[in-house]
Amino acid sequence: MSPPSPSPHVVEDIRGLVQLMSDGTVRRSADPASFPVVDADPDADGDGEPDDLGVEWKDVTWHREHDLNARLYRPRHLGASNDARIPVVAYFHGGGGGGGFFCLGSGRWPGPHNWCLRLASELPAVVASFDYRLAPEHRLPAAIDDGEAAMAWLRAHAAHDPWLADDADFAHVFLAGASAGGNIAHHVAATFGKAGLGAPVRIRGAVLLTPAMSGEARTRAEAARPPPTAADASVLTADMVDRYARLFLPAGANRDHPAINLCGPGAPALAAVAMPPLLVVAAERDVLRERHALYARRMKEEWGKQVEYVEIAGVGHGFSEADDPWTPPADQLVRLVRRFVVAHMNAE
Repeated sequence: MSPPSPSPHVVEDIRGLVQLMSDGTVRRSADPASFPVVDADPDADGDGEPDDLGVEWKDVTWHREHDLNARLYRPRHLGASNDARIPVVAYFHGGGGGGGFFCLGSGRWPGPHNWCLRLASELPAVVASFDYRLAPEHRLPAAIDDGEAAMAWLRAHAAHDPWLADDADFAHVFLAGASAGGNIAHHVAATFGKAGLGAPVRIRGAVLLTPAMSGEARTRAEAARPPPTAADASVLTADMVDRYARLFLPAGANRDHPAINLCGPGAPALAAVAMPPLLVVAAERDVLRERHALYARRMKEEWGKQVEYVEIAGVGHGFSEADDPWTPPADQLVRLVRRFVVAHMNAE
């Protein structure tokens, strides 16, 4: 009689958010589908009734083979009879304030959902929020590949889905993403440039919100001791980034892999790529803020890209997808994104 097999044990644990077991299975703190939909502003006008910012939304399966969903948003006051079409935002979610780099998250979580409601309402825009495959079951470049495939899906459905065809101006597409999603937006912009997808899609800009980055050499912020509040899972630390990297990087790769170190020794030179203008938003309390500044500087000064860099005071990593979308920093961010979109709507 053979001895019983040992019970699976934890081999990698990131504060209970993600656990990799010895048998290869993965445990996460919550199933994304279990999160309820939360109105972005429960009662903005004080009439006692929930508000939805005048935005309607629906879920679709955009990749059947990988069982990936997208949530589509559009301002309700627009319709087939409306002559003025509005820009499209292709959005890629982050993994929560604690980072969750490529291992956690869904566009159905309250934070990304609330943020996309605001974008659709206040830009205004048609927003397509895409889920992508998560690590460690699907290590990079799976999520990046999904970002590129999502754009192909968007192009293929531009003339067929009334939600898109009736209102969306596909000659004015903006990429956007937070944390891991910001990283994906960078790679999609570098792959397709302004016009790489072909008609009718033209990419006019990319908004990178505290994008996920790493590297073997520490920045000063990463090398510093974490603040006393770092025990809170909402505070991203260098140690957490390292542990996530062990889950999302290809086997045998280190943190200088070009998928995550966008300015590292292995990063491809982008001088010859006709990338769209970039808005890079950093956060004062983000351990990655120095990487964001270096990225913006290298893209602009070495590779000649059009880059706007802004650091938001008093907030940390992934703040744009906080469950409360009505903070002053969130208001500031909406104004920044709206100004960026307006400035590049018709720029060549």
